[in-house]
Amino acid sequence: MKRSQFVRMAAAGLAGLLLVTGCSGNSGGGDGAVTLKINFWGDFGLDELKGRYEAANPHVRISLNTGEYNAQHEDLQKKLIAGSGAPDIAAIDEGFIIQFRGQADQFVNLLDKGAGQYQQRYLPWKWQQSLSADGASQIGLGTDIGGLAMCYRSDLFAEAGLPTERDRVSALWPTWDAFIATGQTYTGKTGRKFIDAGTNIFNPVLGQQPVGFYDQGETLRMEGGPKVAFDVAAKAIGAGLSADLAAFSPEWNAGFVKGDFAVLACPAWMQGHIQNTAPDTSGKWDIAAIPGGGGNWGGSFLTIPKQGRNIDEAYKFLEWLVQPEQQIEIFKKVGNLPSQPALYDDPAIRDFTNPFFGNAPVGQIFSGTAENLTPQYLGRRNGPTRVAVENVLNRLASGDLKGKAADAWTEAVKEAQKAAQA
Repeated sequence: MKRSQFVRMAAAGLAGLLLVTGCSGNSGGGDGAVTLKINFWGDFGLDELKGRYEAANPHVRISLNTGEYNAQHEDLQKKLIAGSGAPDIAAIDEGFIIQFRGQADQFVNLLDKGAGQYQQRYLPWKWQQSLSADGASQIGLGTDIGGLAMCYRSDLFAEAGLPTERDRVSALWPTWDAFIATGQTYTGKTGRKFIDAGTNIFNPVLGQQPVGFYDQGETLRMEGGPKVAFDVAAKAIGAGLSADLAAFSPEWNAGFVKGDFAVLACPAWMQGHIQNTAPDTSGKWDIAAIPGGGGNWGGSFLTIPKQGRNIDEAYKFLEWLVQPEQQIEIFKKVGNLPSQPALYDDPAIRDFTNPFFGNAPVGQIFSGTAENLTPQYLGRRNGPTRVAVENVLNRLASGDLKGKAADAWTEAVKEAQKAAQA
């Protein structure tokens, strides 16, 4: 029996057990009803699973509270400091997980709930990211990972006289300099912008570097990977390629619909956002290799703050959600690639093609990138530092630093140092 078959059979038994056992929560009204509030951003595939879980667990209601990426993390930190108001389940991104695992006493230790049985299912580095430094407390179970590719509009490439087949498109940009040159060809022929934002070049380039903002000693290393990534993003901005649309803003979302850009860095989770934001563009997108190869951008964890009043029920839902059946369904619905490598051998993922993206073999594309990942150490202040540097890139594109790349880098270093010391 293949490992993937065994995992599916074991998971099915456990998932069934979870669905039929225990109707008691540690809070709720006199009728035993429990409402689980879940805070997240983007698309975790929860809309598709919420109804199924509620139907099997009629005493549970799932309240989905989506918000802006940075704001959700900032809000969680404020609630932890205040000592109240945190949700029953809080999603935390890889860019913030080190910050929050340093506050492990604020979260339910999932090892105490029996989560240690799942360690061997996860990519080792994914399990370690949410494990406290002393190994005594696991604050989250990993959902997805963000292996990188490039999503592009094949119809817009055709209008510019560029190749449209994914292999030929991949061959256009073995390096980021070649990518920028391709963008200049596109803008020269069409008069339109090539990329969505400079920040969405900065992040994937940074994710490809051996060291990101911080080393293992928590020392800020701006002159290494961040300088490389900043220079590439600044060059793309200076070449006039960027539509300067802030990620996850209404304007950015509208840009997908209107074709305001032709290509963007595309971690696996980006598929769901494109599909949900611009459904009428189905069949116009395809997926190519990313310049430079490799890298990781994003990937999240589900945690249970100790403030929650429904800890037992929250863990039951969290445990159900990370079972293979649900993880595969999420991948097929919204593109989030599981962080459990045995699932990459499952035909449901391995053979899956996405008609929205020109029937691209997304199962093979993203599982292939995942197996070769060696993610960076991200540091306790990685999230705020990234936000600070992104803000400077936005100013370079459209604000008081417009066109002043050298000044922008000096400002980025200064703002990163502030964020590191906060």
